[in-house]
Order: sequence, then structure tokens, then C-alpha cells
Amino acid sequence: MSRAPEQPRAAVIGWPVAHSRSPLIHNYWLDLYRIPGRYDRIAVAPEDLAAFIAGFAEQGLIGCNVTVPHKEQVARLVSIADPETRRLGSVNTLWLADGTLLGTSTDGHGFLASLRQAVPDFHACEHDVLVLGAGGAARAIVAALQSASARRIRLANRTAERAQRLADDLGAPVVPVPWAGLPDALAASSLLVNATALGMTGKPPLAVDLSPLPSDAIVADIVYAPLETELLKTARARGHRAIDGLGMLLHQAVPGFERWFGLKPEVTPELRRLIVRDLAG
Repeated sequence: MSRAPEQPRAAVIGWPVAHSRSPLIHNYWLDLYRIPGRYDRIAVAPEDLAAFIAGFAEQGLIGCNVTVPHKEQVARLVSIADPETRRLGSVNTLWLADGTLLGTSTDGHGFLASLRQAVPDFHACEHDVLVLGAGGAARAIVAALQSASARRIRLANRTAERAQRLADDLGAPVVPVPWAGLPDALAASSLLVNATALGMTGKPPLAVDLSPLPSDAIVADIVYAPLETELLKTARARGHRAIDGLGMLLHQAVPGFERWFGLKPEVTPELRRLIVRDLAG
């Protein structure tokens, strides 16, 4: 008797990875569109990452997402699919093409799509932005804001050298500012983005005084667990429009799913409610 062919399999890798809601998202779409396949979590320790990438095809995977802390290291281990991702040096989506493992970043796409959905009247080209953080997600967000022609992108990180390096890599209009200079940077910004892990469950909160921020400024946080971080609570209490990290997570998943399974899925209110219920549980 012949064996049934295995279903296409994708996954998310990270260390740790148990917190990731990516399996809920992708398996929801697989069920919704009645596509044979599965999407798993795979915990990969940093010291095992190179071996995992080298043996990718042998594990029956057609592609995967990459989460912290692997995004920048993976970019050095795979073939980069596009010049923008090569410039970023950070990868969150992998797929096999003719035996070659390719990588790209969809984080910037996810951030801009979430921003457009939440505040459709905000046009980056008319505003100054302040981004906190200098890791892989920050790189993708800053590059996306560049592509959206943000007027000025101020970048602050507790380790000033990392912010300077990112600004040097990406160029104008990215300007590094010292952490001690946050009050002035906030006062000049129409959008504040927390692109760090601070505020995430198990991490310290992001301690930033929002009082210099203009009253009509928007506050966005890439953290989605918890959905309502202390930063967003404070922002809402001050009357700012606030954007949680779930929208970015949902929208960044779209290009990968389309690449692996051949159909562009929709980010719907039902999908968001599914993830919100899981976060609350």
C-alpha cells in the first residue's frame, strides 16, 4: 500500500518560541481556505541555529518564520531574496526555491499595514517619527518608514552605539538621538514606536515619560503579549491614539502564507478576535 504524501509544513523558529501566536494565525488560514498543510513551533537554541538552517530541507519544511533572537543571525546564513532585506540585515520569513533557502523581512510591511488600518488618516510623509530600539524589528520598521517618506526618523536606544550603527546603515532621514534626549525627541514627534521587547510578558516595562509628546501624537507598540502594555495604557489615559502589536503580527504573516501555500489570506476581525481570546486565556 502506498503512503499518502505528507502535507506541506511550515513553522516558526525562535528561542524561546512557546509564546508565538503564529501557529494560530497560519493554521486558522489553512482551515479557513481548506488548504492541506500544517504550521508548527520549533524551539531552536542559538548554538543550534546554523545546523538547523543547514538541514532545513531535510526536516520536511517548505518555509518558516523567524522570531527573536534569530532574525539577524539567520540573515547571515541564507540567500537574501531582495535588496531591501540585504540592506536591513534582518530576516523573518524563509522559503525554499529550487533547493535554495531564501529569506526576506515582512516586518516592515506588517507595521505599515497595521498603521494604515488603525489610523488611515496618518501619512508618514507629513510627520516626524521617534523609534525606540535598534534590533531586527526596529531595523525593519525604520526602513519601512523610510519607504513611506517619513520626514524625519529619530532613533533612540539605550546602547547608543547600536542606534548610531543602524542610522549609519540606513542613512537619511534617520537620526540617532541619545536616550537622555528623549524629552526633546518626543516633543518633536507625531508618532512614537516602541520597537523593543520592553513591556513584553516577563520583561521590564518601558519606562518613558510621555508628557512631552504632542497631544495628537500616535503611540504604537510592537509588543502583543500583553496586548495592552503599560506604554499603551499610559498613552490612552493621556488621550493618544494607541496601536498594539497584534496588527503588525497579523499583517506580517500574510506574505509568508501566500509564498508557502499559494493564496493571499485576509486579516479579518474574526482572526484578530481569535488571537485576542488566546492572549486573554
